[in-house]
Amino acid sequence: MRIGIIGAGRIGSTLAGHFDRIGHEVLISNARGPRTLSGLVAELGGSVRAGTVEEAADFGEVVVVSIPYGRYRELPADRLRDKVVIDTCNYYPERDGHDAELDADVTTSSEKIKAHTGSNLVKAFNTLPWQQLRDHAHRDDGAPRVAVPLSGSDDGAKAVVAGLTRDIGFAPVIAGNLGQGGRRHQPGTSVYATELPAAEMNALLHAA
Repeated sequence: MRIGIIGAGRIGSTLAGHFDRIGHEVLISNARGPRTLSGLVAELGGSVRAGTVEEAADFGEVVVVSIPYGRYRELPADRLRDKVVIDTCNYYPERDGHDAELDADVTTSSEKIKAHTGSNLVKAFNTLPWQQLRDHAHRDDGAPRVAVPLSGSDDGAKAVVAGLTRDIGFAPVIAGNLGQGGRRHQPGTSVYATELPAAEMNALLHAA
């Protein structure tokens, strides 16, 4: 599968390495341009390539969006329309500026990104600190897999993202649709920044 990644911070670059390791074609990008990513690409090794944000959006059959929520309007919406998009973003008012709709819980950050891009968006990989995302992938020590909650309103897109999650060594747990489900694993919830096996994660999500 071709996977484009928009955002080369800790989460985006860690996922790039994981997906490359299991044989996917990965093109990673940031807002500053591919020349600024030469060191990261060398560090990741494998066959990860760097490109522009637009190239990552065009390249990916699946596109990971891993940017500060406050910059989501900079995404190339026309290039992401109808694609499977993995949204790892979280809303932090102190960083992103206040969003009145989110502050009033009228909608969720993922619903706003979906509306902007017209994509088949799935919220995932937004709860684990990047070190846990790095360290618990591809494990072969017999311990239960660490759970990753995901939510979305398109069943096909959720199936694709759940498969990728499973392939890199985590246990996907469906939280629900993008609105109700997404609220269950955003910052401040009982599952945020927690390391849990799937059964415990599922119990907490559906008790919320």
